[in-house]
Amino acid sequence: MTSNYDILTDEQLIDEIRNGNEEATEYLIKKYSPLVVKSTRTLFLIGADSEDLTQEGMIGLFKAIQSFKQDNNASFFTFAQLCIKRQIYTAIKASNREKHSPLNSYISIYASSGESDIELIENLEADRSSDPEHVILNKENVLRVNELLTSRLSKMEQAVLPMYLEGLSYNDIAAKLGKSTKSIDNAISRIREKLKTIYPITEN
Repeated sequence: MTSNYDILTDEQLIDEIRNGNEEATEYLIKKYSPLVVKSTRTLFLIGADSEDLTQEGMIGLFKAIQSFKQDNNASFFTFAQLCIKRQIYTAIKASNREKHSPLNSYISIYASSGESDIELIENLEADRSSDPEHVILNKENVLRVNELLTSRLSKMEQAVLPMYLEGLSYNDIAAKLGKSTKSIDNAISRIREKLKTIYPITEN
């Protein structure tokens, strides 16, 4: 059944919220919850509840609702998307400085080799979103991802990965394995590509 809020634009809903309409707030949050989940779907989680990142995304959404200005050129959707992703990435960066934090174990499987904001691989025992909109992989599927990845790694890649997860530099890994830095870079790139091929296999 269509509610009165369904006919309002996001910007009109923001106006309602500014006027103290709590129902409009609840409606907008519910409307944007799938976007929050979608924003976390390419991130892995180790050693923590999978809702951690989603909660960070919700904080970003709250910030967007509170700080959106009608006079800027961006739509609320664009602004909310930016705030959600910024909050998630800020949380990950902060947790990278606190090694015992659960959020330290989030990774993006789609990070390019040149991205420095979030390391592609920080751990593999992961829980992550599978369905582009809503579904979070359960522990059984997490193990499946690990098994699939391990079965596809070469001996060298299997040797490189643990040291990379420990935070060793390419130079350090190369020295330990007696390989060139370039060969280590290539191995990490191949691991990235293999992670990407695993993603559609694990989707339901």
